[in-house]
Amino acid sequence: MRFSKSKKLYSRAARAMAGGVSSPVRAFKAVGGDPLFIRRGSGQWIWDADGNRLLDYVCSWGALILGHANPCVVAEAVKAVKSGSSFGAPNVPELMLAEKICERIRSIEKVRFVNSGTEATMSALRLSRAYTKRRKIIKFEGCYHGHADAFLAGAGSGLATLGIPASRGVLQSTTNDTVTVPYNDARSLESAFKSNGGEVAAVIIEPVVGNMGVVPPNRGFLNEVHGLCKENGALLIFDEVITGFRVGVGGAQKLYGIKPDITCLGKIIGGGFPVGAYGARKEIMGLVSPEGPVYQAGTLSGNPVAMAAGLAVLSRLNAATYRKLERVSAMLEQGLTDAAGSAGVQVRVNRVGSMLSMFFTGNGVTNFSEAKAADQSSFRRFFWGMINCGVYLPPSGLESWFVSSAHSEDDVRKTIEAAADAFKGL
Repeated sequence: MRFSKSKKLYSRAARAMAGGVSSPVRAFKAVGGDPLFIRRGSGQWIWDADGNRLLDYVCSWGALILGHANPCVVAEAVKAVKSGSSFGAPNVPELMLAEKICERIRSIEKVRFVNSGTEATMSALRLSRAYTKRRKIIKFEGCYHGHADAFLAGAGSGLATLGIPASRGVLQSTTNDTVTVPYNDARSLESAFKSNGGEVAAVIIEPVVGNMGVVPPNRGFLNEVHGLCKENGALLIFDEVITGFRVGVGGAQKLYGIKPDITCLGKIIGGGFPVGAYGARKEIMGLVSPEGPVYQAGTLSGNPVAMAAGLAVLSRLNAATYRKLERVSAMLEQGLTDAAGSAGVQVRVNRVGSMLSMFFTGNGVTNFSEAKAADQSSFRRFFWGMINCGVYLPPSGLESWFVSSAHSEDDVRKTIEAAADAFKGL
């Protein structure tokens, strides 16, 4: 494939935009080479600036569960924008989407819309501190909750550690109240609670991690986290920005039978438009302004176009949709595993529903340390092998792949054939 137009566009972008991109992973630093500029998408396909057609497993980082430019979603978005793109006032699609979310997510009695997953998680953090009157939070190594300062805390190896800023410009004083522990390690979480007495306001977690690749919770781990929060008077925040409506109609909390105190949502509920939301039981949400003293606002929050698009998506997610997603995703998981085995390449495929990752390792991947230990140089070569076979993957070995309802079994067969060729080139 030729990528000369993308290369020229990236050269221009590097002069006008920081790093030439609007989000770091898009710069292809983890895989080398220049990023592809995407012109359009339809269903499971995208076309780049050079006219190459690629089978897409990024799907706007999981937001496009129905695929690109789904006709029903497009129709509702166009209808909405023709009536006005933004009002800065209550609107009917906003109300209808709020009602549908409260109906489908078991822990949410009231919801507040924002414009991104980062806004949702930082608002949930503020709310948890106001509710508990405590200051510290506990997060898990490798879980990403957006770029708010309090979440950009690195972790030491092994035991629980106070956060050290993971980004220049983040003050040590901001991360002093962030405690980081290894994912899937309930004993470290228990130790963190003991070390921090009654100071912990909340524990925030991706119930299925999607930001170090897909890492599912070990059996019983989420129950232990939930129990420790109850025992210590801390709130449990589920960051379901990725998993909400992705792993099932009720999110990961329904899949694993856990009822968190606060839930953060994004991606799918906006139908491809910028969106975020956080919700909880009435007692907690009653603290949010104008009902209570926790201030949070946004000009474009509840934007009618995003609300209409999200409502169109949620209205089309049913049991049949998830059965198809499971069937096609399971076929992809097995096919990748078999193709690697036939080529003598060691891989581990982690999957929950229609989100999966392939790690170049012969070992299990249950936490961030194990994910980082996978062979990233092999992933880089595999990535470009797949691109040259017409398959577009996330440009990092520590990101999730996403299957949409537009992907077919024939698409998966083509993907497995491409993978078999890519494995031979390693």
